[in-house]
Amino acid sequence: MVRIGFVGAGVIAWAHALGIQAMIRAGVVDAAVVAVHDLDAGRAAGFASANGASVAASVDEVVAGCDALWVCTPTASHRPVVEAAAAAGVAVFCEKPLATDLAGAEALAAVARAVPAQVGLVLRFAPVFRALRDVVASGAIGPPMAAIFRDDQYFPVQGLYASTWRGDVAVAGGGCLIEHSIHDLDILRFCLGEVTELSARTADFSGHPGVEDLATVALQFAGGACAQLVSVWHDITSRGSTRRVEVFGRGGVAWLDNDFLGPLHVETSDGTRALACPPPGWVRDLPLADDAVGLAVRAYAEADRAFLDALAAGTAPEPSLAEAVVAHRLVDAAYRSARAGGVPVRLA
Repeated sequence: MVRIGFVGAGVIAWAHALGIQAMIRAGVVDAAVVAVHDLDAGRAAGFASANGASVAASVDEVVAGCDALWVCTPTASHRPVVEAAAAAGVAVFCEKPLATDLAGAEALAAVARAVPAQVGLVLRFAPVFRALRDVVASGAIGPPMAAIFRDDQYFPVQGLYASTWRGDVAVAGGGCLIEHSIHDLDILRFCLGEVTELSARTADFSGHPGVEDLATVALQFAGGACAQLVSVWHDITSRGSTRRVEVFGRGGVAWLDNDFLGPLHVETSDGTRALACPPPGWVRDLPLADDAVGLAVRAYAEADRAFLDALAAGTAPEPSLAEAVVAHRLVDAAYRSARAGGVPVRLA
Protein backbone atom coordinates (compact mmCIF):
# COMPACT_ATOMS: atom_id res chain seq x y z
CA MET A 1 0.00 0.00 0.00
CA VAL A 2 1.30 3.44 -0.97
CA ARG A 3 1.10 6.00 1.81
CA ILE A 4 0.18 9.35 0.28
CA GLY A 5 0.92 12.76 1.77
CA PHE A 6 -0.29 16.18 0.69
CA VAL A 7 1.33 19.56 1.16
CA GLY A 8 -1.30 22.14 0.34
CA ALA A 9 -5.01 21.57 0.86
CA GLY A 10 -6.61 23.95 -1.64
CA VAL A 11 -8.81 23.31 -4.66
CA ILE A 12 -6.20 21.36 -6.63
CA ALA A 13 -5.38 19.14 -3.66
CA TRP A 14 -9.08 18.33 -3.37
CA ALA A 15 -9.25 17.49 -7.09
CA HIS A 16 -6.49 14.95 -6.63
CA ALA A 17 -7.77 13.60 -3.33
CA LEU A 18 -11.33 13.04 -4.58
CA GLY A 19 -10.02 11.01 -7.49
CA ILE A 20 -7.58 9.07 -5.35
CA GLN A 21 -10.27 8.21 -2.80
CA ALA A 22 -12.61 7.09 -5.60
CA MET A 23 -9.86 4.85 -7.00
CA ILE A 24 -9.20 3.40 -3.55
CA ARG A 25 -12.91 2.62 -3.07
CA ALA A 26 -13.07 1.03 -6.52
CA GLY A 27 -10.01 -1.11 -5.83
CA VAL A 28 -8.12 0.49 -8.71
CA VAL A 29 -5.13 1.46 -6.54
CA ASP A 30 -3.78 0.22 -3.24
CA ALA A 31 -3.12 3.45 -1.38
CA ALA A 32 -4.17 5.62 1.54
CA VAL A 33 -4.02 9.36 2.15
CA VAL A 34 -2.24 9.49 5.49
CA ALA A 35 -1.15 13.08 6.17
CA VAL A 36 -1.57 16.69 5.08
CA HIS A 37 0.14 19.96 5.89
CA ASP A 38 -1.19 23.42 5.03
CA LEU A 39 -0.32 26.84 6.43
CA ASP A 40 -4.05 27.30 7.07
CA ALA A 41 -4.70 24.97 10.01
CA GLY A 42 -8.46 24.97 9.49
CA ARG A 43 -8.14 24.03 5.84
CA ALA A 44 -5.72 21.24 6.72
CA ALA A 45 -8.10 19.93 9.39
CA GLY A 46 -11.04 19.83 6.96
CA PHE A 47 -8.97 18.04 4.32
CA ALA A 48 -7.62 15.55 6.86
CA SER A 49 -11.07 14.78 8.25
CA ALA A 50 -12.54 14.10 4.81
CA ASN A 51 -9.63 11.85 3.81
CA GLY A 52 -9.05 9.93 7.02
CA ALA A 53 -5.61 11.51 7.34
CA SER A 54 -3.70 13.24 10.10
CA VAL A 55 -2.73 16.90 10.18
CA ALA A 56 1.04 17.33 10.09
CA ALA A 57 2.69 20.28 11.78
CA SER A 58 5.35 20.63 9.08
CA VAL A 59 6.39 19.54 5.61
CA ASP A 60 9.05 17.31 7.15
CA GLU A 61 6.41 15.53 9.23
CA VAL A 62 4.34 14.73 6.13
CA VAL A 63 7.42 13.54 4.26
CA ALA A 64 8.48 11.31 7.14
CA GLY A 65 5.20 9.40 7.05
CA CYS A 66 4.55 8.90 3.33
CA ASP A 67 5.86 7.09 0.28
CA ALA A 68 4.56 9.59 -2.28
CA LEU A 69 3.95 13.30 -1.88
CA TRP A 70 1.50 15.50 -3.79
CA VAL A 71 2.81 19.09 -3.89
CA CYS A 72 -0.22 21.35 -4.21
CA THR A 73 1.01 24.62 -2.73
CA PRO A 74 1.18 28.01 -4.44
CA THR A 75 3.85 28.04 -7.13
CA ALA A 76 6.56 29.96 -5.28
CA SER A 77 6.70 27.37 -2.48
CA HIS A 78 7.02 24.22 -4.60
CA ARG A 79 10.80 23.95 -4.50
CA PRO A 80 11.43 23.64 -0.73
CA VAL A 81 8.71 20.98 -0.50
CA VAL A 82 10.19 19.00 -3.38
CA GLU A 83 13.66 19.36 -1.85
CA ALA A 84 12.41 17.89 1.44
CA ALA A 85 10.80 14.96 -0.37
CA ALA A 86 13.82 14.28 -2.56
CA ALA A 87 16.17 14.36 0.43
CA ALA A 88 14.02 11.69 2.09
CA GLY A 89 13.71 9.54 -1.03
CA VAL A 90 9.96 10.19 -1.33
CA ALA A 91 8.34 10.15 -4.79
CA VAL A 92 6.88 13.49 -5.91
CA PHE A 93 3.81 14.55 -7.86
CA CYS A 94 4.29 18.31 -8.32
CA GLU A 95 1.61 20.60 -9.63
CA LYS A 96 2.32 22.97 -12.48
CA PRO A 97 3.90 25.43 -12.91
CA LEU A 98 6.98 23.99 -11.24
CA ALA A 99 8.26 27.44 -10.30
CA THR A 100 7.69 31.14 -10.92
CA ASP A 101 10.38 31.26 -13.63
CA LEU A 102 12.48 29.05 -15.86
CA ALA A 103 15.57 29.05 -13.65
CA GLY A 104 13.49 27.94 -10.69
CA ALA A 105 11.84 25.19 -12.75
CA GLU A 106 15.21 23.89 -13.92
CA ALA A 107 16.54 23.91 -10.35
CA LEU A 108 13.50 22.08 -9.01
CA ALA A 109 13.70 19.44 -11.76
CA ALA A 110 17.39 18.91 -10.99
CA VAL A 111 16.64 18.34 -7.31
CA ALA A 112 13.86 15.89 -8.13
CA ARG A 113 16.04 13.68 -10.36
CA ALA A 114 16.84 11.66 -7.26
CA VAL A 115 13.27 10.35 -6.94
CA PRO A 116 10.39 9.28 -9.21
CA ALA A 117 8.56 12.48 -10.14
CA GLN A 118 5.60 13.53 -12.28
CA VAL A 119 4.17 16.94 -13.13
CA GLY A 120 0.48 17.88 -13.14
CA LEU A 121 0.13 18.58 -16.87
CA VAL A 122 -3.15 16.71 -16.74
CA LEU A 123 -4.49 17.75 -20.15
CA ARG A 124 -2.22 15.08 -21.62
CA PHE A 125 -4.61 12.57 -20.05
CA ALA A 126 -7.75 14.19 -21.49
CA PRO A 127 -9.30 11.73 -23.99
CA VAL A 128 -10.08 14.45 -26.51
CA PHE A 129 -6.48 15.69 -26.68
CA ARG A 130 -5.21 12.15 -27.05
CA ALA A 131 -7.67 11.74 -29.92
CA LEU A 132 -6.51 15.01 -31.48
CA ARG A 133 -2.89 13.89 -31.35
CA ASP A 134 -3.82 10.53 -32.87
CA VAL A 135 -5.80 12.15 -35.71
CA VAL A 136 -2.91 14.48 -36.53
CA ALA A 137 -0.35 11.66 -36.36
CA SER A 138 -2.49 9.36 -38.52
CA GLY A 139 -2.47 11.77 -41.44
CA ALA A 140 -6.28 11.80 -41.55
CA ILE A 141 -6.32 15.59 -42.07
CA GLY A 142 -3.08 15.69 -44.02
CA PRO A 143 0.06 17.55 -42.97
CA PRO A 144 -0.88 20.02 -40.21
CA MET A 145 -0.78 23.64 -41.38
CA ALA A 146 -2.30 25.81 -38.67
CA ALA A 147 -3.82 25.62 -35.19
CA ILE A 148 -6.00 28.12 -33.36
CA PHE A 149 -6.20 27.64 -29.59
CA ARG A 150 -8.44 29.77 -27.38
CA ASP A 151 -8.29 29.34 -23.60
CA ASP A 152 -10.46 31.39 -21.28
CA GLN A 153 -11.65 31.32 -17.69
CA TYR A 154 -12.61 33.82 -15.04
CA PHE A 155 -9.71 35.31 -13.11
CA PRO A 156 -9.06 32.60 -10.47
CA VAL A 157 -8.79 34.96 -7.51
CA GLN A 158 -12.57 34.52 -7.23
CA GLY A 159 -15.32 31.93 -7.56
CA LEU A 160 -14.54 28.24 -7.13
CA TYR A 161 -10.78 28.86 -7.11
CA ALA A 162 -10.69 31.82 -4.70
CA SER A 163 -6.90 31.68 -4.98
CA THR A 164 -5.94 35.23 -4.02
CA TRP A 165 -2.25 34.33 -4.39
CA ARG A 166 -2.75 34.13 -8.15
CA GLY A 167 -3.00 37.93 -8.15
CA ASP A 168 0.49 38.24 -6.61
CA VAL A 169 3.32 38.02 -9.14
CA ALA A 170 5.85 37.15 -6.42
CA VAL A 171 3.91 33.98 -5.62
CA ALA A 172 2.49 33.07 -9.05
CA GLY A 173 5.27 34.28 -11.33
CA GLY A 174 2.79 35.79 -13.78
CA GLY A 175 -0.79 35.39 -14.90
CA CYS A 176 -2.81 33.42 -17.43
CA LEU A 177 0.24 32.48 -19.51
CA ILE A 178 2.31 30.68 -16.87
CA GLU A 179 -0.51 29.63 -14.56
CA HIS A 180 -3.07 28.34 -17.07
CA SER A 181 -1.68 28.32 -20.58
CA ILE A 182 1.45 26.39 -19.67
CA HIS A 183 -1.05 23.54 -20.23
CA ASP A 184 -1.89 24.88 -23.68
CA LEU A 185 1.70 25.30 -24.81
CA ASP A 186 2.42 21.77 -23.61
CA ILE A 187 -0.59 20.37 -25.51
CA LEU A 188 0.33 22.20 -28.72
CA ARG A 189 3.78 20.63 -28.51
CA PHE A 190 2.22 17.27 -27.57
CA CYS A 191 0.10 17.33 -30.75
CA LEU A 192 2.22 19.25 -33.26
CA GLY A 193 5.84 18.64 -32.25
CA GLU A 194 8.73 20.87 -31.30
CA VAL A 195 8.46 24.66 -31.39
CA THR A 196 11.23 26.47 -33.26
CA GLU A 197 10.13 30.09 -32.85
CA LEU A 198 7.47 32.14 -31.10
CA SER A 199 6.39 35.70 -30.50
CA ALA A 200 4.00 37.00 -27.86
CA ARG A 201 2.12 39.97 -26.43
CA THR A 202 0.61 40.30 -22.97
CA ALA A 203 -1.68 42.80 -21.27
CA ASP A 204 -3.08 43.52 -17.80
CA PHE A 205 -6.68 44.75 -17.71
CA SER A 206 -7.49 43.86 -14.10
CA GLY A 207 -4.79 45.83 -12.32
CA HIS A 208 -2.65 43.10 -10.77
CA PRO A 209 0.93 44.26 -11.46
CA GLY A 210 2.94 41.67 -13.35
CA VAL A 211 -0.03 39.30 -13.58
CA GLU A 212 -1.26 39.37 -17.16
CA ASP A 213 -4.87 38.50 -17.92
CA LEU A 214 -4.36 38.43 -21.69
CA ALA A 215 -1.65 36.65 -23.62
CA THR A 216 -1.38 36.01 -27.34
CA VAL A 217 1.35 33.71 -28.66
CA ALA A 218 2.26 32.88 -32.27
CA LEU A 219 4.23 29.65 -32.63
CA GLN A 220 6.18 28.05 -35.47
CA PHE A 221 6.76 24.28 -35.37
CA ALA A 222 9.62 22.22 -36.79
CA GLY A 223 7.20 20.43 -39.11
CA GLY A 224 6.12 23.70 -40.72
CA ALA A 225 2.81 24.28 -38.92
CA CYS A 226 1.94 27.56 -37.22
CA ALA A 227 -0.32 28.12 -34.21
CA GLN A 228 -2.06 31.04 -32.55
CA LEU A 229 -2.81 30.87 -28.83
CA VAL A 230 -5.13 33.36 -27.14
CA SER A 231 -5.36 33.11 -23.36
CA VAL A 232 -7.82 35.26 -21.40
CA TRP A 233 -8.73 35.71 -17.75
CA HIS A 234 -11.99 37.67 -17.53
CA ASP A 235 -14.61 38.40 -14.88
CA ILE A 236 -17.47 36.35 -16.34
CA THR A 237 -17.92 34.19 -13.25
CA SER A 238 -20.65 32.13 -14.92
CA ARG A 239 -18.06 30.92 -17.42
CA GLY A 240 -15.55 28.41 -16.13
CA SER A 241 -12.39 27.08 -17.76
CA THR A 242 -13.10 26.61 -21.47
CA ARG A 243 -10.90 25.72 -24.42
CA ARG A 244 -11.61 25.67 -28.14
CA VAL A 245 -9.00 24.20 -30.47
CA GLU A 246 -8.94 23.93 -34.27
CA VAL A 247 -6.21 22.20 -36.25
CA PHE A 248 -6.21 22.65 -40.03
CA GLY A 249 -4.35 20.23 -42.30
CA ARG A 250 -4.01 20.10 -46.05
CA GLY A 251 -6.84 17.60 -46.25
CA GLY A 252 -9.08 18.35 -43.31
CA VAL A 253 -9.75 20.12 -40.04
CA ALA A 254 -10.20 18.79 -36.51
CA TRP A 255 -11.75 20.81 -33.70
CA LEU A 256 -12.97 20.51 -30.12
CA ASP A 257 -14.90 22.63 -27.65
CA ASN A 258 -14.68 20.40 -24.57
CA ASP A 259 -11.14 19.97 -23.28
CA PHE A 260 -11.87 16.77 -21.37
CA LEU A 261 -14.34 14.54 -23.20
CA GLY A 262 -14.90 16.00 -26.62
CA PRO A 263 -16.29 15.00 -29.04
CA LEU A 264 -13.51 15.64 -31.54
CA HIS A 265 -14.98 16.80 -34.85
CA VAL A 266 -13.11 15.89 -38.04
CA GLU A 267 -14.07 17.33 -41.43
CA THR A 268 -12.59 16.24 -44.74
CA SER A 269 -13.85 16.39 -48.32
CA ASP A 270 -15.74 13.16 -47.54
CA GLY A 271 -17.82 14.85 -44.84
CA THR A 272 -17.81 15.51 -41.09
CA ARG A 273 -17.72 13.00 -38.27
CA ALA A 274 -17.78 13.41 -34.53
CA LEU A 275 -15.41 11.09 -32.70
CA ALA A 276 -16.55 10.11 -29.24
CA CYS A 277 -13.73 10.50 -26.75
CA PRO A 278 -14.83 8.57 -23.67
CA PRO A 279 -12.43 7.97 -20.81
CA PRO A 280 -11.29 4.41 -20.10
CA GLY A 281 -13.96 2.15 -18.63
CA TRP A 282 -12.33 2.10 -15.21
CA VAL A 283 -12.55 5.91 -15.11
CA ARG A 284 -16.23 5.93 -16.09
CA ASP A 285 -16.94 3.40 -13.34
CA LEU A 286 -15.35 5.41 -10.54
CA PRO A 287 -17.79 6.38 -7.76
CA LEU A 288 -17.85 10.05 -8.75
CA ALA A 289 -20.68 12.39 -9.65
CA ASP A 290 -21.56 12.90 -13.32
CA ASP A 291 -21.44 16.69 -12.96
CA ALA A 292 -18.74 19.19 -13.97
CA VAL A 293 -16.76 18.53 -10.80
CA GLY A 294 -16.85 14.78 -11.32
CA LEU A 295 -15.72 15.24 -14.92
CA ALA A 296 -12.74 17.37 -13.89
CA VAL A 297 -11.78 14.99 -11.08
CA ARG A 298 -11.76 12.05 -13.51
CA ALA A 299 -9.01 13.77 -15.53
CA TYR A 300 -6.92 14.11 -12.37
CA ALA A 301 -7.64 10.48 -11.49
CA GLU A 302 -6.05 9.30 -14.73
CA ALA A 303 -2.91 11.32 -14.03
CA ASP A 304 -2.75 10.14 -10.44
CA ARG A 305 -3.21 6.49 -11.38
CA ALA A 306 -0.46 6.80 -14.00
CA PHE A 307 1.86 8.07 -11.26
CA LEU A 308 0.94 5.33 -8.78
CA ASP A 309 1.17 2.63 -11.47
CA ALA A 310 4.63 3.86 -12.44
CA LEU A 311 5.75 3.68 -8.82
CA ALA A 312 4.41 0.13 -8.54
CA ALA A 313 6.12 -0.94 -11.78
CA GLY A 314 9.39 0.84 -11.05
CA THR A 315 9.15 2.84 -14.29
CA ALA A 316 9.66 6.55 -14.88
CA PRO A 317 6.43 8.55 -14.39
CA GLU A 318 5.14 10.62 -17.32
CA PRO A 319 4.86 13.47 -17.97
CA SER A 320 8.21 13.99 -16.31
CA LEU A 321 9.57 17.14 -14.75
CA ALA A 322 11.87 17.36 -17.78
CA GLU A 323 8.76 17.72 -19.95
CA ALA A 324 7.54 20.44 -17.61
CA VAL A 325 10.83 22.30 -18.02
CA VAL A 326 10.33 22.32 -21.80
CA ALA A 327 6.90 23.90 -21.27
CA HIS A 328 8.53 26.45 -18.96
CA ARG A 329 11.03 27.28 -21.69
CA LEU A 330 8.13 28.10 -24.02
CA VAL A 331 6.52 30.28 -21.34
CA ASP A 332 9.84 32.02 -20.67
CA ALA A 333 10.37 32.69 -24.38
CA ALA A 334 6.85 34.11 -24.62
CA TYR A 335 7.47 36.48 -21.71
CA ARG A 336 10.81 37.57 -23.21
CA SER A 337 9.13 38.25 -26.54
CA ALA A 338 6.31 40.22 -24.90
CA ARG A 339 8.77 42.34 -22.90
CA ALA A 340 10.55 43.15 -26.18
CA GLY A 341 7.32 44.24 -27.88
CA GLY A 342 6.56 40.96 -29.62
CA VAL A 343 9.99 40.33 -31.15
CA PRO A 344 10.27 36.67 -32.31
CA VAL A 345 12.35 34.39 -30.09
CA ARG A 346 14.12 31.38 -31.57
CA LEU A 347 14.19 28.12 -29.64
CA ALA A 348 16.87 25.48 -29.96
